[in-house]
Amino acid sequence: MDPSTDLLNHIDGRPVLPSTGDWLDNINPATGRVIQRIPRSGADDVQAAVTAARTALAGPWGAFGIQQRAAMLDRIADGIAARATELVAMESDDQGKPRSLAARVDIPRAEANFRFFAGAIRHEERPCHPMDGHLNYTHRRPAGVCALITPWNLPLYLLTWKAAPALAMGNTLVCKPSELTPRTASMLAEIASEAGLPDGVLNVVHGDGPGSGAPLTSHPDVDLVSFTGGTSTGRLVAAAAAPQFKKLSLELGGKNATIVFEDADLDAAVAGAAMAGFANQGEICLCGSRLLVQRSIYDTFVERLTAKVAALRVGPPEDPATDVGALVSAAHRDKVEGYIQLAQDEGGTLLCGGRRVALPSPHSGGYYLQPTLVGGLPITCRTATEEIFGPVVTVHPFDTEEEAIQMANGVRYGLAGSVWTRDLSRAHRVAQSIESGMVWVNCWLVRDLRVPFGGMKESGVGREGGRWSMDFYSEPRNVCVKL
Repeated sequence: MDPSTDLLNHIDGRPVLPSTGDWLDNINPATGRVIQRIPRSGADDVQAAVTAARTALAGPWGAFGIQQRAAMLDRIADGIAARATELVAMESDDQGKPRSLAARVDIPRAEANFRFFAGAIRHEERPCHPMDGHLNYTHRRPAGVCALITPWNLPLYLLTWKAAPALAMGNTLVCKPSELTPRTASMLAEIASEAGLPDGVLNVVHGDGPGSGAPLTSHPDVDLVSFTGGTSTGRLVAAAAAPQFKKLSLELGGKNATIVFEDADLDAAVAGAAMAGFANQGEICLCGSRLLVQRSIYDTFVERLTAKVAALRVGPPEDPATDVGALVSAAHRDKVEGYIQLAQDEGGTLLCGGRRVALPSPHSGGYYLQPTLVGGLPITCRTATEEIFGPVVTVHPFDTEEEAIQMANGVRYGLAGSVWTRDLSRAHRVAQSIESGMVWVNCWLVRDLRVPFGGMKESGVGREGGRWSMDFYSEPRNVCVKL
């Protein structure tokens, strides 16, 4: 590899080589080819980034008022918009998603995150509580140095979801993106510097979990940790952060149910179930990977859904006609294929999909897999209860509303779900009975940035979004004045 193409850490406003001298390959999942090397950072790199962030808290950034911070966020949003085409290509080449999806969702949402929180802090109302002879007022202070650890499925989308409110509240950041999708995090750091963000406010340390993630979450000068990723890794993050009483937000795995009642709009429900199951190759924590269909319409629904899923086009991410791109890595494709085999071992029937897709060069080495529907499985089997995080959906019949709720709640996760029915009373009953942080009715993945985002049970701890993010990334302090 040409060293001039190596991606570097971004610490204290400058590109920095890894102190370890070690590197990882960044592989394009659509082709299986190496794009460039990225740092395999270690504890010394984390230390340098945390020191820079701690110093920046006491520097010019600490004197920025609300209007200055809001203007800074808007300038960063402008920078994302100006480089949208480049960011789309980077996101797609790193993650394998269709470029059309990155252009429609990921990059516009990254820009929107900064614009939303710029407006939120401009218009925030702060409480004042008068008493007899006294006046209480509450103000916010930054939480401090924030560790932001983000996954590979929605890299810039989720990094900006954390970085925008954290900066809005006056914090400094050490960002650790997934080693599988590193490039847009580095570009965000460049955009922020070009926008005038002071050195040391936004730092990026690349590497794997043991090398850079673990020393970051356990660092004594890190005040807050926001982590999005797998439940097993979330346990390690919580174990590292809890003894030091850091503020902690964990957005973890999901095994979400899509519930279709017999009175649902069949066209809308089929389209919604297909999108919920296979958007971004099924690599979204909110995907509806368990499909529960009322028995009276089960055969008709499954027949129509199978036809729709079988018609999804698996292809190169840069092709506008592609519906399903490449899985993020060879190892992840192997994992998903293992679950497809497990489904058959557990008595399931492949209704469609289940095989690799061979594309011509230069995509012949890519990690492509057909979207897969599985029927005939017990609702309690491993395939139907463990997070697969790929293009695999299991389909199960139910008879009554009570049975559907019981099936939806019969997993250790509690992130999201969707309900499809024309009966408004049933929609409210079922939505309020599902043990998850979010429920959609007759839709999926409609996101208002003002509402709380997060899960129950093993899907996480805490909420972010709107004022919940502003609360999390700050320390509200009350002042009581005698009049």
